[in-house]
Amino acid sequence: MCDGLAGMRMTPAMPVAVAAFWASYVAATGVRGEPLEAFGFGDSAEMADELADLVLAGTKRATVGTVAEFAANAATGGAQPQVGDHSVVLRGDGTPVAVIRTTDARVGTLSSVDEQFAWDEGEGERTREWWLAAHRGYFRRTFAASGRAYDDDLEVVFERFVVVWPAERADPSQAV
Repeated sequence: MCDGLAGMRMTPAMPVAVAAFWASYVAATGVRGEPLEAFGFGDSAEMADELADLVLAGTKRATVGTVAEFAANAATGGAQPQVGDHSVVLRGDGTPVAVIRTTDARVGTLSSVDEQFAWDEGEGERTREWWLAAHRGYFRRTFAASGRAYDDDLEVVFERFVVVWPAERADPSQAV
């Protein structure tokens, strides 16, 4: 497993199920505005399902995406995550499963990951070494598939988040 937010982004036109899911969150909490994006983690439906399950289990509370990918998505309404932004997490089939809120966002090179971030991302062995190997492999694969050259000094956004919806899955400090 590995995420990179390179998968299924649905911005700005959200499908009906995502819009209804977001509306239920807004109705319960009074939060205003729209989510930054609706996305599935990774680059396949299977990976999106696996990582969504880790989010719902409370294991995954961090993710990483490339600065270049966020810049490319800006042209279609996407943006680099900022503290306080909300996003909707999707399964591989596009079913919304959680609303997350960004609590921290830092830009750095892929190799600047630390042990705590690797643990918070909740994947594999949850070590820095495992994380680096998995993410280098993931980005090499996704870059090759899109015809881009991979570089070990890749700039990424390290994002931490909390689950805020649905209420029964929200992090304890976020309960509605």
